[in-house]
Amino acid sequence: MIPAYNCSRYLADTLESVLSQCLPEEDMQIEVIDDHSTDADVSELVQRIGKGRVKYFRQPKNLGSLRNFETCINRAFGHRVHILHGDDKVQSGFYKEMEMLFQNFPEAGAAFTDFYYMDENGKRINRTEDQLLQKPGILPDWLTYIAQRQRVQPPAMVVKRSVYEKLGSFYAVHYGEDWEMWARIAANYPVAHSPERLASYRTHENNISSTSILTGQNIRDINTVIRIIQTYLPNESRRTLTKQARMNFAYYFANASHALYHDQGNLKSAINQAKSLPLLHFDRQIFKSIVLLLIKVAINYRRISSRRVVSKANIATTRSRTHNTEIFIDGKEHMMTLMHKG
Repeated sequence: MIPAYNCSRYLADTLESVLSQCLPEEDMQIEVIDDHSTDADVSELVQRIGKGRVKYFRQPKNLGSLRNFETCINRAFGHRVHILHGDDKVQSGFYKEMEMLFQNFPEAGAAFTDFYYMDENGKRINRTEDQLLQKPGILPDWLTYIAQRQRVQPPAMVVKRSVYEKLGSFYAVHYGEDWEMWARIAANYPVAHSPERLASYRTHENNISSTSILTGQNIRDINTVIRIIQTYLPNESRRTLTKQARMNFAYYFANASHALYHDQGNLKSAINQAKSLPLLHFDRQIFKSIVLLLIKVAINYRRISSRRVVSKANIATTRSRTHNTEIFIDGKEHMMTLMHKG
């Protein structure tokens, strides 16, 4: 199921990545759910690329990403649902790998592969996160891990339709709604994983994630998601895991504020990020990051990169713009992937 809204520039690439895997119609439904796009004739594009293999449904009006995802789930008639956003894609072998995971681990409510990040032109962005597993299997203690940080992007995830039917659809926020869903599933079902990188998540200025970051809504949304996720956690670990999640995201967004200022010259958005940080977490490092940003703004200092400045401040350093982040806490380096897209 392919939700789409004003992403016609990328949609052909998305469709071709699915069609190239040559799965027959009786084995897989392929349908674009168009949230009343205005950037192109999406119906014509789908017909031209899909040649009748890809179905098309257009919302009568723009409903927003959450309701469009819900329509994807409601219109899916297979036993498993893959919500592949209209600007992402899958690599060759993705669906075969998914079939293997669900056959070998039937207890899993969902499964995902590892994935790539790519820019708006399809160029892969380097990331250095550790593998979750060395070989395909059920992720041990997955709820504890996913409650602290986002580690899955939507193109890599497939969920049993029965799981959505039991747990419900995406809700509450437009930034971080996928993280909340993955945690909700982890609280109720085992989750299978393959370390093969067989999906690609695209980052670009027009997706919901980027828009949320520019306005500062991302921090407010993540604060809401953290409050929701803590209700899924055991009482004995709830406080510790929630505190860690708040700190992880605060460090990430602190770094993002410097990257917005240095790399994009977006003063307003950088300030929006910085002033909202205490909603999540506040300590000496966050204080230093905010003060350092304000000083740089006051003296119009943008000559050196955000990576170097923030690293010196012992807050964080940027890798590949603001999508993959090295976090330095008390001299220890941690990797986290915290980019979300609606």
